[in-house]
Amino acid sequence: QVQLVESGGGLVQAGGSLRLSCAASGRTVSKPDVGWFRQAPGKEREFVAAVTWSSESTYYAGAVKGRFTVSRDNAENTVYLQMNSLKPEDTAVYYCAAPRTYCLDYRCYAAQANYGSWGQGTQVTVSS
Repeated sequence: QVQLVESGGGLVQAGGSLRLSCAASGRTVSKPDVGWFRQAPGKEREFVAAVTWSSESTYYAGAVKGRFTVSRDNAENTVYLQMNSLKPEDTAVYYCAAPRTYCLDYRCYAAQANYGSWGQGTQVTVSS
């Protein structure tokens, strides 16, 4: 099983940027696809973005499309989430996760139930 650790969260003003990292260890030989989710206070966890192992395909939730970019460096076993033009509503704990099933489309990547390995999360706070 792969272990995931997020980092890079923090406090930023609206309009600012942050880059989150998701470092993988353990069974990384298979280079799993990775998804990003977030959970705001009092809300359910929601899908943010995903990237396939080859970086051939990326998927984004409508709320972040055009502002967030997901990428990966397989040599470093790390996936990144570049977040630009941040808004107060982006405030949440951000998690990265690896699917336990083979996904082919947005619907699959966006479903939390399809993920088997989760990181501990990193807090992102955007002030207005």
